[in-house]
Amino acid sequence: MGLEKITGRIAADLEGLKQFTATPGNGCTRLPFTKEARDAVNYLKDIMTEAGLEVWEDEVGNVFGILKGDEPDEPCVMMGSHYDSVKNGGDFDGIAGVVCAVEVARQLKERGVTLKRSFVAAGFCDEEGLRFGTGYFGSGAMLGKRDVEYCKKFKDADGISIYDAMVSYGLEPEKITDAKWPEGSIGSFLELHIEQGPVLDAEHTELGLVNCIVGIQRYMVTVYGRADHAGTTPMDMRLDAAEAATKVISRIPDWAREKGEGTVATTGFIRTTPGGMNIVAEKVEFTVDIRSTNNDYINDIATKIRVALEIETQKMGGSYEIENKLTITPVMLSEEMLKIMEADCLEKGFSCRYLPSGAGHDALEIGQVIPTVMLFVPSREGRSHCPVEFTKYSDFTKASVIMADLAQKLLEKE
Repeated sequence: MGLEKITGRIAADLEGLKQFTATPGNGCTRLPFTKEARDAVNYLKDIMTEAGLEVWEDEVGNVFGILKGDEPDEPCVMMGSHYDSVKNGGDFDGIAGVVCAVEVARQLKERGVTLKRSFVAAGFCDEEGLRFGTGYFGSGAMLGKRDVEYCKKFKDADGISIYDAMVSYGLEPEKITDAKWPEGSIGSFLELHIEQGPVLDAEHTELGLVNCIVGIQRYMVTVYGRADHAGTTPMDMRLDAAEAATKVISRIPDWAREKGEGTVATTGFIRTTPGGMNIVAEKVEFTVDIRSTNNDYINDIATKIRVALEIETQKMGGSYEIENKLTITPVMLSEEMLKIMEADCLEKGFSCRYLPSGAGHDALEIGQVIPTVMLFVPSREGRSHCPVEFTKYSDFTKASVIMADLAQKLLEKE
């Protein structure tokens, strides 16, 4: 199979998917349970069907295409990623991994090999967690980690719960447990993804072998004070929620720096109420996203935040609430599969290197319980989660060939 033909197919699929955005001309905005998500899923169903796969959509909006092996009851090899995006994001984050999973299925069919196990291409719903502040919804449901109460608990900025959004999308949330795959039915999981960082591009390295994915904790914090006139209320008589909140927020980055080893902490959203220039803030809401390959570091920063909130709100005379939106521990990826891919890269003359992932992926959720591996392709200048995100289609081709070789080995394995 010529690499140019593979590149052409990947390019055609990704170019076709670019149209499904709520922000044409300003990046990809494809939030879960929206028209854009539905259109993308229908497109994926079409290309999976054209590739000769048996296609279905599950109870939470995940889409799967299966290439059946001779012994379909044996644990399958699954490959995929997510089809949702952030607001004004890029055209490759997540969705390229789904397209390349379909491409791997094509390559396996064209090789004419006899497969013992089945190969499954997967497109997962709501990995980003942007709309509801959570994450890994589809892959978590596949593993049986989501339920109806979870769907009712989390809501978007308009007060729409996951439950209600699913109903509007045409799904039945009460059947969410039916999305769980039987234990042992997935033998291994593969994910191809853009790096979303600058290392591979800066070093002119073609492929990245991901050996570890960071753990993540996400929180929504609400600090309560009292609204008063900004001009007539003395400083020592204020219950200023903004003062208390910002004193905590300003310390969070330094707590991450103190840990080092790639630990990061981010406050990406802040909202004050009432929000007037001449009104003391009655309420401040802000998010915290903590990531590290060392789970103890994450826990320690989360503890520091709680202690600081307690101290600052007591000083101010107010109160606070902190809601955990996501907790997932770091995961080490399959050394066996990484070595297979490394040897294949060397044999084919593709440059590669090992590196950790500072971004979370469906592989992080799935890797908690199933042998998992990831392969990165370069992101130009490391840019991602923005409209200028770019990866050469030929880089996806190289990665898809390496993944097809790995999948074939696993599918033929006794």
